[in-house]
Amino acid sequence: MNARRSLAVVLVISAVIGFAIFWKSADQAPSASAASSPPPEVAVVVLREQEVRLTAELPGRTTAYAVAEIRPQVTGIIQKRLFAEGTEVHAGQPLYQIDPASYRVAVASAAAALAKAKAELEPIRLKATRYAAMVRSKAVSQQDNDDAQAALALARAEVKAAEANLEAARIDLARTTVTAPISGRISRALATPGGLVTANQAQAMAVIHRLDPIYVDLTQSNTELLRLRQAVESGAIQSAGTTTVHLLLEDGSPYPLPGTLELTEATVDTSTGTVTLRAVFPNPKRVLLPGMYVRAIVEQGGIPQALLVPQEAILRDAHGAATVLVVDADDRVAARPVELDRSVGTHWIVRSGLEAGERVIVEGLQKVRPGMEVRVIEAKDNVTHTAHQ
Repeated sequence: MNARRSLAVVLVISAVIGFAIFWKSADQAPSASAASSPPPEVAVVVLREQEVRLTAELPGRTTAYAVAEIRPQVTGIIQKRLFAEGTEVHAGQPLYQIDPASYRVAVASAAAALAKAKAELEPIRLKATRYAAMVRSKAVSQQDNDDAQAALALARAEVKAAEANLEAARIDLARTTVTAPISGRISRALATPGGLVTANQAQAMAVIHRLDPIYVDLTQSNTELLRLRQAVESGAIQSAGTTTVHLLLEDGSPYPLPGTLELTEATVDTSTGTVTLRAVFPNPKRVLLPGMYVRAIVEQGGIPQALLVPQEAILRDAHGAATVLVVDADDRVAARPVELDRSVGTHWIVRSGLEAGERVIVEGLQKVRPGMEVRVIEAKDNVTHTAHQ
């Protein structure tokens, strides 16, 4: 009986020892496996200083370079329309013919009045000449001579008035042919043959738009404009000099010809807080028409030594603060809070927090944490050198 009990005790002790060895082995197996596994692999980009051109994408509308509303300067009945609607006209080209009959009569009448004045002048001039000679010999009184000289001056004035009246009549006659004051594309006809028009009427007979070149009026936030000026004055941004502008049409396609910025308004729109910028573009094919909505890419200068970080490397906390993970000289991960400026394509410009030469992790972020040792490979970094605001 004692032998059986002793055997049972031995079996129980052996089982306990066996389970203890098994669990000890099980606990140690993962740590041994972990100790033997290689460090996680991450892809990094090496930061390098580079020049970045700064641009701003601004909304705008096209405006004709010049606009002329055609109005009659004389009153009369329209006889003919001398242009094709919607075509290009040149300065001085006849557009309408107003009935000139009454104005021809006025010219003839003014010419006759001038001839009469000149005819009346001649005997008065001769008399004044004789009296001037006779007064010295006391053949006529001084009063008679004075009257003769005054009559001569009056006759000469009447001749000048008649000449002016004739010139005015000729001008009115010439104005019966309504001509284009500028070159450009003319609108549809707003007056038709047989209609009565009056001098300086409110209703235009047609409108001419000069389309080559053409203006584009842009709007920019006054806050952004002030920030740009401050950056230029501080030296953080180098001025663009002559500012080049590129256009995107309403369908998103680029306009092939670049323009230049001509002026910046001196006032701020109180309702929107924006400033109007005006650019001028060549428009030889008349692709741009007045009133079109466009977006303009305006060059604003550049940052000569900018650090660009890929957007996928940026981590943000609950408050929106930006952080990146870098790999130090010992191939260990470290966290760096950074201050960002603006986006540059698929990158961010870094204001502070990083230096040139540092290795920033762009792939494998989910596998690492600060302090871990990693295995590093270099990622391909496609950098865009133009920054849009």
